[in-house]
Amino acid sequence: MRTSLWLCSFLLATLVSSLSFAEQKVIAGNYEIHYIVIPTTFLRPSIAHEYGLPRGKNKALVNVSVLTTEGRAVTADISGTTHNLLEQSQLLKFTKVEEGQAIYYLALFVHADEEHHRIELDITLPGNTRKKISFMQKMYWEE
Repeated sequence: MRTSLWLCSFLLATLVSSLSFAEQKVIAGNYEIHYIVIPTTFLRPSIAHEYGLPRGKNKALVNVSVLTTEGRAVTADISGTTHNLLEQSQLLKFTKVEEGQAIYYLALFVHADEEHHRIELDITLPGNTRKKISFMQKMYWEE
């Protein structure tokens, strides 16, 4: 519960403090898909350790959650890839994290400083409805 509150607070603080890493949302029928990309250096070392997330200036975390329009977290099947402008790709391997009523899907990828990444998510929602999301994110090395 403590970690869940911290993660929610962290995401809210990230949204307010840094537009370059702003959370985004897509509506798909009766579901809201929330996603955000943040440098792993934004994570406190204790939180990164708890989740087994390596921190580093060249590492970023993709966080995805799926909610009903009433705000209840639901399970989904999420896969994805990221490509830089040289078309070098990385498979995003999502890990499901459940804390109380919250469900998050987390995946790491490596990036260079000031590198643009096209992130593509393939999400299977309850009822086998599929939603594809694609967006660009410029990544920076944070110390």
